[in-house]
Amino acid sequence: MAVRRIDLMLCTGTGCVAGGAFRIKDTIENEITKYGLQNEVSVVITGCNGSCGQGPLMVVQPDGIFYGWLKPEDIPFLVQEHFLKGRPVKRLMFVPLERKEPVPLMSNIPFFQKQMLIVLRNKGIIDPEKIDEYIARDGYTAIEKVLPLMKPDEVIEEIMRSGLRGRGGAGFPTGRKWKVCSDERKFPKYIIGNCDEGDPGAYMDRSLFESDPHSVIEGMTIAAYAIGASRGYIYVRTEYPLAIRRMQIALSQARDYGLLGKKILGSDFDFDVEIREGSGAFVCGEETSLIHSIEGKSPEPRQRPPFPAQIGIWGCPTVINNVETLATVPVIINRGADWFSKIGTATSKGTKIFSLVGKINNTGLIEVPMGIALREIIYEIGGGIPKNKKFKAVQTGGPSGGCIPNNLIGLPIDYESLTKSGSMMGSGGMIVMDEDTCMVDVAKFFIQFTNDESCGKCTACRDGSEALLEVLTRISEGEGKEGDVEFLEELGLAIKDASMCGLGTTLPNPILSTVRYFKDEYEAHIREKQCPARVCKKLIKYYVDPDRCVGCLLCVKTCPVSAIKGELKYIHIIDQSLCTKCGQCLEICPPRIAAVTKLTGKEARELQSLPGPIPVAEWKKTKSASKGDFRFTPYREETDREHRGDNEVP
Repeated sequence: MAVRRIDLMLCTGTGCVAGGAFRIKDTIENEITKYGLQNEVSVVITGCNGSCGQGPLMVVQPDGIFYGWLKPEDIPFLVQEHFLKGRPVKRLMFVPLERKEPVPLMSNIPFFQKQMLIVLRNKGIIDPEKIDEYIARDGYTAIEKVLPLMKPDEVIEEIMRSGLRGRGGAGFPTGRKWKVCSDERKFPKYIIGNCDEGDPGAYMDRSLFESDPHSVIEGMTIAAYAIGASRGYIYVRTEYPLAIRRMQIALSQARDYGLLGKKILGSDFDFDVEIREGSGAFVCGEETSLIHSIEGKSPEPRQRPPFPAQIGIWGCPTVINNVETLATVPVIINRGADWFSKIGTATSKGTKIFSLVGKINNTGLIEVPMGIALREIIYEIGGGIPKNKKFKAVQTGGPSGGCIPNNLIGLPIDYESLTKSGSMMGSGGMIVMDEDTCMVDVAKFFIQFTNDESCGKCTACRDGSEALLEVLTRISEGEGKEGDVEFLEELGLAIKDASMCGLGTTLPNPILSTVRYFKDEYEAHIREKQCPARVCKKLIKYYVDPDRCVGCLLCVKTCPVSAIKGELKYIHIIDQSLCTKCGQCLEICPPRIAAVTKLTGKEARELQSLPGPIPVAEWKKTKSASKGDFRFTPYREETDREHRGDNEVP
């Protein structure tokens, strides 16, 4: 194939696909054909590039020019200007918040500069549906090294020396797990790649499947050789259709190339992999529940020991590794345990992938060395908090994790530091929260989630989560009472001690961590019947500021329950008995007017009410004549309104 002048690396991860990446691909190919550039310009579909907040996105190689937020209608101009005339288009480039000048090169964008790519080494570079492109990036050289040159015990020793720990949550040493299974004399043995990613806001494993499925297959094959397994399963959520399709393509290609199946690469080693789709139960992330699901049983955990490495699927020794763990293995084999062990901290080696989401400017998928400070992730990679609001907390570890407050922003991100702070590494979800986040509401959200996802097998988890949720709901509705916080702590600790599996033992973490660091918010809800962050619906009210209202009718027309009264050029008034606290009036009010405001219960009680809708002009006269008897000076929330900046007053 002839070398082309330009390669367009188009992200086709799930996020970009949802934004129209395949429509953009078709448009580019049509425009390239239109100008006769098909022999000079190629379109390469890649997996997730990582900068999800900029998608759909594309990187133009070999120059490395980054284009984001692409739309099909942008493409004709882009093809003409850049690919035909050689003039890169600035308006489609990344623009940092702190300056107006665009940054053309992806390598100069702060989001990418502090990352260290080991597992995601091929993201945005190869077509995940072509095995040759993986091989061209040293793919399958690790298994080519292992089969003829290393004994299974030597492979296990190399992984143990590397310090690799499981990336799925608990952080158990990978080599030690392999060693336990290898020592078992019962056969057959099995290896399972866990891609049952159920944490809210997490999409690390899915993106790995979508961008580099062969790295997982190669890692599984090496693991199978080390423990003596001849069969493997990939357990993946059925809600990941693109990831599943790309993994199916990769498995078929690996078999065609003799990298799976009988006598791999001419050796005596036989190994093959089968995909099993999970139905979305969060508890299946726990390894014994996952095993039961594959066996066709109810996905409930069992007591341990014995551990799956001793007695696993169908009663046989089974190693279960997160797919990020498996994708790390080929790199360790190729570059050596000593090289890998020098990255990270004394007890947390290598890198970790996080999905950085929430109240953060640069949303996306990142891979960073263990031990990096939380501050660097939030402010240097993540670009800080939108609208220059204050960073309040970050939730790590999914529903099983905890909330780390702003005064711990210097915390190094490693297994021990996160556990000490009351959180955990988990699979890598990282949800950032700003000053407008209610920590009681956050705890309630996660307890609601785990309560819904509890399998119900053990009383502590099933009934304990129900009791926690009941108390949190009362507190968030202003019906909390003295002693509720102490009850939450006591019950939370009891659930941790008595639950059977990891879901139950970590279930109280969101409550325990928020009480530990944000107890004053719980007390405000209970004692003052106020939500300081103005989030809990039962404890807030929406009002129209008569000093700012121009009588434009936008909020009147938007209200779904007709709770706002007023005519054109009349001061509007919200009927609190009808208001459902949906917030649509706040969203629709133009930023330059900002008449709708959200109040706490105390502010609402101190507010003087208007007798009824009055003309805007009359209000101004009345206010002037009375020297401000009706002065209205409530708290006014500065909310993110860019997406409705086009709203105009009639």
